[in-house]
Amino acid sequence: MSTIFIALLSGLIFGIGLILSQMANPAKVLSFLDMTGFWDPSLAFVMLGAISVGMVAFALARRRGKTFLGSSISLPTSRVIDKRLVLGSLAFGVGWGMSGICPGPGLVLVGTGSLHGIVFVAAMLIGMAIFELLERYRAGQAKQQDG
Repeated sequence: MSTIFIALLSGLIFGIGLILSQMANPAKVLSFLDMTGFWDPSLAFVMLGAISVGMVAFALARRRGKTFLGSSISLPTSRVIDKRLVLGSLAFGVGWGMSGICPGPGLVLVGTGSLHGIVFVAAMLIGMAIFELLERYRAGQAKQQDG
């Protein structure tokens, strides 16, 4: 039960942080991304702060090997930059640039009842489902070639 409570509390703190920093405000994000118009650099400070906290957290996680609740930590080990990573990053960046919303703020916007957030999260879930179907198809094709 404590794991669920900690996860809920962490999500609430993260969501409140997104709201307070205005990362859940698509207009603010788009003004940050628009370097040819009225560029608003304020979100760069939010990102630098998040990166700083993340660096400390990941360094601590690597040393500990377990969460504070005793669960094991599984961090990515691959350092390979392949076509899938590049294409996924491009898809994420284009989606963020077009909508001003990324997954975390999208969930916050759904929680506030925002139509933009609901449409974004629905499209994100559809995209995830399409990816999963393509992965299953690809795995099936690989099995047929091997078998």
